[in-house]
Amino acid sequence: MTTVTVPDDSLFGVHNLPYGVYSVAGSPPRVATRLGDTVIDLAVLLADDVFAAPSLNGFMAQGYDRWVAVRREIAERVTGDLPDEALHDLADVTLHLPVEVADYVDFYASEHHAANLGRLFRPDNPDPLMPNWKHLPVGYHGRAASIVVSGTDIVRPCGQRKGKDDPAPVFGPSVRLDIEAELGFVVGTGSAMGETVPVEEAERHIFGVVLFNDWSARDIQAWEYVPLGPNLGKSFASTISPWVVPLLALEPAKVPTPVQDPEPLPYLAMERPWGLDVDLSVQWNGHEVSRPPYREMYWSPAQMLAHLTVNGAPSRTGDVFASGTISGPDKDTRGAFIELTWGGADPVSVGGEQRTFLEDGDEVTLSASAPGPGGTRLGFGEARGRILPARKIS
Repeated sequence: MTTVTVPDDSLFGVHNLPYGVYSVAGSPPRVATRLGDTVIDLAVLLADDVFAAPSLNGFMAQGYDRWVAVRREIAERVTGDLPDEALHDLADVTLHLPVEVADYVDFYASEHHAANLGRLFRPDNPDPLMPNWKHLPVGYHGRAASIVVSGTDIVRPCGQRKGKDDPAPVFGPSVRLDIEAELGFVVGTGSAMGETVPVEEAERHIFGVVLFNDWSARDIQAWEYVPLGPNLGKSFASTISPWVVPLLALEPAKVPTPVQDPEPLPYLAMERPWGLDVDLSVQWNGHEVSRPPYREMYWSPAQMLAHLTVNGAPSRTGDVFASGTISGPDKDTRGAFIELTWGGADPVSVGGEQRTFLEDGDEVTLSASAPGPGGTRLGFGEARGRILPARKIS
């Protein structure tokens, strides 16, 4: 038996206890939690075979009351002696995609981001926001199969693009490859077709939160998105962090959303719309270039889930919906390089080089923390990806 000690300033102390999926050499993936830099096998710790599985889906499907009970039990157990066979050093394990992703929807919930893109793409329009933006959380349905875990290399996508001076579209690798720093929300229990998830019940359905990088090929996206929205410019890859921070752990991080004016329609109305005080960091080749603040997001996660299901569309265990790019009011809080460099016209310094969009070999890492009880901070790990050259298509 072993007692795990954790520094007081650890981002993975007893107030966090995220969930993930790990493996060691010669063993199948299993569900674990993290305490400091120790990975704790939950099937061993709790003697529960639902955790002897390669994803969190089975546990999440057991529902909110079970999430509460298990979190309480883990918190009690990890402060005492732990069985040695349950413990692994973080450096000795491989971390996997924590959930079997069912469906994926990406929203567009930052007013700062939406307004910046409006000014870039519609400079003559007096209102940078589209007419619907403050009435509903705008979103699109993405590709669940291309959500990958942190550390997975990203192959530069190919597709059609057409510059303003090109007489016809051309095919080839994207030359305006970008990121979007976001949070992803993991649905633990779904809703049947024809039913909805009211805003006041959303917290019983949202299991936890991950970091989310929505890699974006801006040139492919610009040519294809009218009239039906993003497709190949987005569907090639999205990266998530391997640790799912329970929404239950983020209670101290809840903050009011910005004032919503006009007042949302009744199905989106909340007595106290809540966001999360999560501070993100974007590193480009090891150099921090932005610190997006999630607390600035206009639409609440509860409103996003309510909108996603209001037409009766079913939701399922393992669904992921992402926030859209997180951007604040200042240049150094913009969560996408198209904003940060103002469409490439205002390069940023990355290790002494002037840069606009991603080049082959570039690596981007998202990290984040949020306030916990008593002045502690809760970490999310990282969402990291490196760009590989495009594959030759004959």
